Amino acid sequence: MLIKTRGIVLNYLRYRETSIIARVYTERLGLQSYVVNGVRKAKPPGRIALFQPFTLLELVAYTSRQGGLTRLSEYRCAESYRSIPFDVQKSSVALVLSEIVGRVVQEEEENEPLFHFLHDALLAFDQQQTGYENFALIFLLRLASYLGFGMESGQEITTQVAFASAAPATANSTSTPTALRFQEFDHYFDELLHDPTHATVPNGRVRRELLNLVIRYYQLHIEHLGDVRSLAVLSEVLAE
Repeated sequence: MLIKTRGIVLNYLRYRETSIIARVYTERLGLQSYVVNGVRKAKPPGRIALFQPFTLLELVAYTSRQGGLTRLSEYRCAESYRSIPFDVQKSSVALVLSEIVGRVVQEEEENEPLFHFLHDALLAFDQQQTGYENFALIFLLRLASYLGFGMESGQEITTQVAFASAAPATANSTSTPTALRFQEFDHYFDELLHDPTHATVPNGRVRRELLNLVIRYYQLHIEHLGDVRSLAVLSEVLAE
């Protein structure tokens, strides 16, 4: 059976000599893995570019009641990005976020609100010319709501992370210093959650601290998230 749907590429693995296995979050089927034959051939050139992280696709795919790997019958770019592939800062953000989304989005069933959030957020990010320094933070804070562990305040984030980071209490130790250190970030998170346009994150150092806290918060709720290997590439965006 064939089904037509939109999809967002998360990542791919090389498969045999010229093919790949692409993981795509689809509008109608959720997360799917597809064998794409011959995409790594020298001719025609450029086809592998369609499977870079966060590429927006229109595709016709084979489906199977047994699940597992299937194949694409047709695929093409649905909407071309104008800035993300050509802007080092934006492409660095997209790389990190695609790694995180690729690990936290696992459901193999339709979830239109989640798909539309990802789709619309990426297009909006692509169109932003200035003021996108906080995009990664805002994206992750909003994504958490679709994953079932959204937060209403910055205190929810810092309290949970501080509690998890603190050593077991003894007669001569306390978790208070860790909690107090994290509390200084509460109001920045509150702004990003409720009024992101006017957020007052002052510099790259604070932005990096906030991002590390958000990722730690994700790790507390998603056991298999692990370390985000591509996080170092955000140094350009989060620079002073």
